[in-house]
This record gives sequence, C-alpha cells and structure tokens, in this order.
Amino acid sequence: MNKSKSIFAHLGSDLPAGLVVFLVALPLCLGIALSSGAPLFSGIIAGVVGGIVIGYLSGSATSVSGPAAGLTVIVLNAISDLGSFDVFLMSVLLAGIFQVLLGIAKAGVIGYYFPTSVIKGMLAGIGIILIIKQIPYAFGVNETQNLAQYIPFINDLGAVLDLRNLANEFDFGALIITTISLTILIIWDKPMIKSNKILRVIPGALIVVFLSVGINKLFKFLLPSLYLDIDDKVVLPQVDSFSSFTDLFMLPDFSAITNSGVWVVAFTIAIIASLETLLSLEAADKIDPYKRVSPPNRELLAQGIGNMINGLIGGLPVTAVIVRSSANVTAGSRTKMSAIFHGVLLVVTVLLIPSWLNLIPLAALAAILLQVGYKLTRVSLIKSQARLGWDQFLPFLITVLGIVVFDLLIGIALGMGVAIVYILLRNFQNSHIISKESKEDKDTLKIILSEEVSFLNKGALIKTLEEVPDGKHVIIDGSNSKIIDYDVLEVIENFKISARERDIEVDTIKIKSVKVGAHH
Repeated sequence: MNKSKSIFAHLGSDLPAGLVVFLVALPLCLGIALSSGAPLFSGIIAGVVGGIVIGYLSGSATSVSGPAAGLTVIVLNAISDLGSFDVFLMSVLLAGIFQVLLGIAKAGVIGYYFPTSVIKGMLAGIGIILIIKQIPYAFGVNETQNLAQYIPFINDLGAVLDLRNLANEFDFGALIITTISLTILIIWDKPMIKSNKILRVIPGALIVVFLSVGINKLFKFLLPSLYLDIDDKVVLPQVDSFSSFTDLFMLPDFSAITNSGVWVVAFTIAIIASLETLLSLEAADKIDPYKRVSPPNRELLAQGIGNMINGLIGGLPVTAVIVRSSANVTAGSRTKMSAIFHGVLLVVTVLLIPSWLNLIPLAALAAILLQVGYKLTRVSLIKSQARLGWDQFLPFLITVLGIVVFDLLIGIALGMGVAIVYILLRNFQNSHIISKESKEDKDTLKIILSEEVSFLNKGALIKTLEEVPDGKHVIIDGSNSKIIDYDVLEVIENFKISARERDIEVDTIKIKSVKVGAHH
C-alpha cells in the first residue's frame, strides 16, 4: 500500500514527465529496431516492457529502460549469425536469466571494476558503428534495393568501403529530409533553445518526426519524384482485432537452447546490458535533484525479468538508458510512475494510431540515430581523453579500434588488457621508496615498503635489489606495510642469502622470515 501511495503521490509532475519521455522514446524504439535489423515492432515491445515492467520493479525513481543503442551491434550480428529472430529471442530469454542470477549474487558492483576509459571507448566504438549503419538509410537506400550491401558488419571493411557507391543510388527526397532533420537536431542542442522554457521541453526528435512527415506530404503533391513511398517509411502492422494484436508477438525458438552460439550471445547481452544499466543508473542518480541512490542489485533483477519477458514475447533486449533517464529528470519526474506512464503511452499509440506511425520516413529515424551516434563519439570526448594522458587515452583508443575492426567483446577485452598493463606498471613503480643515508663506513640504502606489497610488486623489488652496489648496507623496512605477500617475503630471504657473496649487509624491520629452498 505504501508503495502504491508513493507511486501515485506526484502525478502532477510524473504524468507530464512521462509524456516527454514517451516523445523521446518512440522514435528511438523504432530507430534502434531498424538499426538492429530486427522487426520494428520488437522495438516498441521492448519500450513497453522497459517502461511498465522494469519501471515498476526497479528501485530507481529516475531511471528509464528501453532498447539501447549500445546493444545494436550485438543484436545485428547475432540475428545474422543465428539465422533468425526467433532463435535470437532465445538468447534474450537466457540473458535475462543470467541477469537475474547476477542480481541474486549481488553482482551490482560489477560496473566498478571496468575502467572509465574502457567504458567510454565502448560507447564511442558503438557510436561509430551506429553512424556507419545509418548512412544508407540517410541516403534513401532501402530493403528493395541493395541495403544489405551497405549495412556493414563491424569487421567487414569491404562493406564500409562500399559506402562510397551510395553516390550512385541515393534518393534526393531522403537526403533532403535527412539534411533538414540533422539541422533541426543540431539547432535544438543550442543554448538558445535550451534556455527557452517552452522549447526545451519539446524533444528535437519529435520535431524531426512531425516535420519529416509534413515534408514528405509536400513532396507527394508538389514534387512527386522526391516522394518517399512505403519502402522508405516505418512499417508497423495494423491492429484491428484482438487476434491481430496477439499475432504481433513472437515466441522464441526453444529448440535453439542446444545451440552454443545462442549461449554465447546470451552471455554477451547479459554482461553488456548489465554494465550499461549500472553506468546509466549511476549517471541518473548523479543528475537526480533529490540525490536518491538506486539499488544496483535490485536493478539487475528488474532488468533480468524484463529481458526474460522480451525474449518470450518478441522484444529487443533492454537496458537502463541515460537519454531517456536524463529527459525524465529534466522534465521534473518525482517517482517511477513517469517511466511506467511512458510505457502505457507506447501501448496506446501502437493500438490506436499505427497508421500515423507508418508515415514516418526512415531517413528521419536515421538522422536521429546519427545524432545519437555522434553524441557517443563526439570529438570533445576524444580530446578530453587525450588530455588525461596515455594511461587513459590508450585503453580508450584500443577499445574503439577493437570494436570497429573486430567486434564488441574483443574491443572491450583489448581495452581492458591495456588498462591492466598500466595498473601493473603503476604497481611496479609504487611498491617501495628508496632513501640513502651515510652510516659509519658504509653507505646505507633504506628501502621502505608500501602499505600493501603483493606479488604484483615482486618484479620491481627484485630489480631494485639487483641494482644495489656491492658492499652496501641495506635496510628493508616493513613498518608501514599491512600486507606483504609470501612471494615478496621469499624475494627478501633470497636476497639475504645472495647478499653474503656481494659483501652486502642486510637488515629488516618488521618483516617476518620465511624458509626458502636455498636454506637447505
């Protein structure tokens, strides 16, 4: 009862905010489905489940879930590799189960173990792929032409190079709509719009959708040669009865559970979706004016249940999405009722006005996604990463290149590998401090060990001890150390033994002795 009271306590703020989120989400649901090579209705299903189901189960008052641009690369390749959308749905169902297990295992801290440079590189790489895949739609190349030739997979350099051939096939009408749409989206991000109390509430994507429909209608009556017909527009099935509505949903191919590829895709979706969710959750909490903290483990459970439902009824996989979440907060949302209400509006729209949605040119959706892709990989992001130094820029750059040249998981793995190398180098450098003192007839080197000395520091200590000149006095001080690994203690004991041959006097402070093979 208390939960219901809290959800309905601020309808005056939440319902208008939900309307704004719906206006942002509708073109994105359609556009991401288009970009993923999936049925357009699967994007709507995902938006509804993300809004109503995950919105209700989530512990976040600000976060909004739906189909995410970050998963388009995985979905596009998976549908192609697995052979059909219903087989892919089995992967979505399994991914949801994995996420529920992660939530039960309290793995919500997983996001803390990925370096920011790799995460930003992942999003930038996805942004580049998103841009590449929207270029054909922006030029008006559709399924009735040679679209497959121009939608490159991430490791298909030949298909990327084939984009230059678009000059021979582009559609002037689509290009005009794309250009005008991009111009509006750019203007809508300018301070003059954001400072206007009325205009800033209206999403630029919504303006683009309405204007593109109007321009195409003008083409029909004034310039028929530029008119975009059904092949260049959104195609959602009409709902005229309950049976036609239920026919829109699709069951997964349960026999595909024995397919190893299905499990690989499921694991990939579970990890990437969970990671993007946790990052979006953290970002949404940061912009929340009430500074509420969302429970990450409960969010993983909610996302898992949502993806299980999507897998069972034909929806794309979902994550918490920062674009929708930031629109939600900016519009004045107070509780998660705004997320639930936006999901309800998506259902109502598809049931009552599908013919209106079918007027939207694909070129307009492509323009919206081109802007999304640019925001993920904007030049200012690259410059800011470069200013942070090579230890941040190189993992970022390697992640981007790995995703673009190979695939998402390889890109992340390469970026993580480079980031780990930098961590090891820092450990190598920061294991101890050396100070020189003069004591009686011998120069003294004092090696002060750091607070935690692990096997990662072994190499640095060995190098330092090997460089001690013969005849010196060495003091190894462990007074500041809380933890000294056995590997390091063994290095010190071995040095004590070898030091006798080099006339080196060794003293230790608060370092326990261990037995090593050389003693026998």
